[in-house]
Amino acid sequence: MSVYIAHRLFAAHDRALASDLAERLAAKVGADHVFLPFCDTDEENLVTEVKGRRLFELDRERLGRLDAMVAILHGPSLDDGVCMEIGHAAASGVPVIVLTTDFQTYSLTEAGARLEFPDPLLQAVATRIVRVTKLGPPTLPSTPAQSRFRGFQARNMAQTNTALGVTVDALLDLPDRAPRLVGSPAVIGAPVYVEASPYTAWGRDHLAKVCVDAGHTVMVPQRFTAPDPVAGALGDLTAVCSAPRLLADVSGPETPPGTALLIGAAVASGVRIAAFQPRPTFTHAHGREPNWRNLMVQYAADAHLNDGDAVLSWLAA
Repeated sequence: MSVYIAHRLFAAHDRALASDLAERLAAKVGADHVFLPFCDTDEENLVTEVKGRRLFELDRERLGRLDAMVAILHGPSLDDGVCMEIGHAAASGVPVIVLTTDFQTYSLTEAGARLEFPDPLLQAVATRIVRVTKLGPPTLPSTPAQSRFRGFQARNMAQTNTALGVTVDALLDLPDRAPRLVGSPAVIGAPVYVEASPYTAWGRDHLAKVCVDAGHTVMVPQRFTAPDPVAGALGDLTAVCSAPRLLADVSGPETPPGTALLIGAAVASGVRIAAFQPRPTFTHAHGREPNWRNLMVQYAADAHLNDGDAVLSWLAA
């Protein structure tokens, strides 16, 4: 069994949590069968001409030969690189366990169905979601006196330990791989799946209009308006993997989580991808070229577009 642990890379506590999970998995399946990004790509010490692209290539190569994925996700703002990796795994038929200790759930309307994550795609593609929301029990009176802060830390550590243990057990009981979703070859004039950014004004999808005005048939997301958001999300995933092209608006503080997931699915399915972002912000890391978006999303895209003319040129290519 080859297991990929997808997690946010950019904070020590996230890397530490993923490392703890990797150690527990390694005890069950062997260290050579667990891939931990940042650790196993040796990002801090990696020296190459275009470091971000090389990291993308290393991760994508490993994504192409998985038996299972464990993804760690917390909070309403989900890491776009992790979501992209989840999409790649889902389209490849790889079972995905999502681990969270977030006690919040979400809905698209005040009285709508409760979802595990802000975008129903995450819930739709997860083979299992391990959600451990409760702190560990309070410190017993018989234990030595400690500050309330140390006691609170211990309760959080107990919660984390429970979550990691449940995740390892779930991994060892996963079903077999599902069939792979396969994309269609690109054909000029063929349907284009257009994924708008939820950070732009609702109902004003300028990208879809540009495509329609250019004579293209357009497919747009159904999950945010479908009576059953999860069923709509599965429909969106299937549509993207069967579309010759994906035009994704990645605008926002980060690539929206569902958009990043669909980009990953498109990569795995051989779909041509264009990322639209008129006003990029750049990320910087030691030894790495400036990236205009999370590097996994950036290098997954075949084209980076910043205005309507660029969209038209991409459609005509």
